[in-house]
Amino acid sequence: MISRFLPAGVRRLLGVTVSSRPPAYQLIDQPAQLPALLRALEQVRETALDTEADNMFHYRTRVCLLQFLVAGEIFLVDVLAPGMELDPLWRILSDKHLIMHGSDFDLRLLHDLCRFRAHSLFDTMLAAQLLNRQRIGLAALLEEHFGVKLDKGGQKANWSKRPLTPKLLDYASLDVWHLPALRDILTRELVKLGRLAWFEQQCRAQIEAGSAGFAPPGENDWRIGRSERLRGRGLAVLHAVWHWRDAQARRIDTAPFKVVGNDLLLRLATAAEPEEATPESVLGGVHLGRRHDRIFPSLREAVRAGFARDHRTLPRCPPRDSRHVALTQSEVERLDRIKEDRDRVAARLELDPTLIASRAQLAQIARSPERLDEVLLPWQADLLRDQPALKS
Repeated sequence: MISRFLPAGVRRLLGVTVSSRPPAYQLIDQPAQLPALLRALEQVRETALDTEADNMFHYRTRVCLLQFLVAGEIFLVDVLAPGMELDPLWRILSDKHLIMHGSDFDLRLLHDLCRFRAHSLFDTMLAAQLLNRQRIGLAALLEEHFGVKLDKGGQKANWSKRPLTPKLLDYASLDVWHLPALRDILTRELVKLGRLAWFEQQCRAQIEAGSAGFAPPGENDWRIGRSERLRGRGLAVLHAVWHWRDAQARRIDTAPFKVVGNDLLLRLATAAEPEEATPESVLGGVHLGRRHDRIFPSLREAVRAGFARDHRTLPRCPPRDSRHVALTQSEVERLDRIKEDRDRVAARLELDPTLIASRAQLAQIARSPERLDEVLLPWQADLLRDQPALKS
C-alpha cells in the first residue's frame, strides 16, 4: 500500500523547499561503478525512477539510460555501456517502492527488457489525473510547483548516441530530482479530496498492465487507423506498402514513421480504390524528399504488388469476441443512460468522465450489468453501482 511510504514525506507537506537545479549526478557508464548504486538502493525502501529510450531513432526500441534518485543522490546508468550487467540491479529493485511519472511505457519497456515487475508504485501522472489537473505532463507540473522549465529538446533527443552530452544528462537528472517533493504535494491533495484509495487502485492496475509488456507483432498490424474504410484493392495496396515501409525501416534501422507516415500509406491505398486507378495514378505527385527518393522505386514495386494481389487472400481480421458484437437496441438505450449517470457523477466530482469508465467499458456494462465489478476498478464501480441506470 502506498500509504506505508508516506511518513517520511508528510513532514514536508507544510512547505516544500526544492532547489531549482539538481545536484551533481553520478554517471555509471562502466561496470565497476554499478556497485555504488546497488549499495545505495539496499539502504532504502523507495527510489524515483525514469527511463530514456531510442524508439524515435531505431527500429527496435532499447532502454538507453536509467535515472535513479536514491536518498537524495542521482545515479544515471548508461544501459548501453559495454559489459553493463544489470541483473543484480533488477533483483534489488524488485522490492522497492517506485516514484515515477507516466510509468506505463517505462514499465512495459522494463518488462520486455528483463521481465521486471514493480513491487509498488506512486505515479505522479495518475495522481494529477485524479486531481483533474488540466496539464498532467511532468514539464507542466514541475513548472507549476517548482518554477522549473525542462528543456524540451530532451524529449526528442537520440538517447542511443554516445557520448551523452552534459545538457542531456542534466535533463535526465531533472526527470527524477523533483519527483519525491511532487509526490508529497499531490498526496496532500489526494488526501484532502478523499481519493488516495482510488489512486492506490490505479497504481496497482498500472503495475498489472505494465507487467504484460507490449503487444507482440501481429499479422494484422498493417490495419492502421481509418483502414476500415477501405475495400478490395485499397486493402491490398495498404497491406503491400505497410510491409514495404516496415522492411525499409528494419533495413536502415529507424522508426517506421521516419520512412513515411501513416497518412501517406492511407493516401496511396485510398487512391487505389477506384476501378480506373493504376499504379502510376496512385503514385502521381508522391515525392518522398531528397533523403528518401532513392527508395521510391521499391515503393513503386510495392504498389504494383498490391494491385496484383487478390484482397481476399489477405490475413483475415481476428474474430470478434462475443462480447464485442453489436449491442441490441435495449442495450444501446441502457448504455446511453449509464453514460448520462457517469457524466453527471464526473461533473460533480470535477473528473474527466473517462477516468470513471471509458465508452468501451460502458458498452460491456450495458450488455452485462452483473460484470460491473469485473470491468471496473472498485472505486469506479462504487461510483456507478447505485446510479439509476444500473438500479433499474
